[in-house]
Amino acid sequence: MAFMVKTMVGGQLKNLTGSLGGGEDKGDGDKSAAEAQGMSREEYEEYQKQLVEEKMERDAQFMQRKAERATLRSHFRDKYRLPKNETDESQIQMAGGDVELPRELAKMIEEDTEEEEEKSSVLGQLASLPGLDIGSLKDKAQTTLGDLKQSAEKCYIM
Repeated sequence: MAFMVKTMVGGQLKNLTGSLGGGEDKGDGDKSAAEAQGMSREEYEEYQKQLVEEKMERDAQFMQRKAERATLRSHFRDKYRLPKNETDESQIQMAGGDVELPRELAKMIEEDTEEEEEKSSVLGQLASLPGLDIGSLKDKAQTTLGDLKQSAEKCYIM
């Protein structure tokens, strides 16, 4: 019984270990990389050049995006008076120095700035108070100003 198991499993085990590279090469290593890909040598070299060019383009785009993000972070650091980060400045330098933000990000920053300026103004602060009607305050101020003008016209000293 043990002999039967050994012959069945042993033969399959030898096949498995032989295919894992523990045995000798069967001549497949003699082919070049171009032949292994099914191309001629010139086609393979052109293919390799294309791969290198594509990688360089991807790296350049990635570097540009990193620089844009660094510009955005440095903008917010300046805005909120946070300490500068050297890695952001080095990323901007590596991308060519003068990096512009994408239009969408510039619009978002501009909208945020407008909202903050509006909230920081006196009317913005008054508008944020609950139970306060800005329209009625404006009407009262205009009627008071009109009354002052009328009384100034009636005054003989002025």
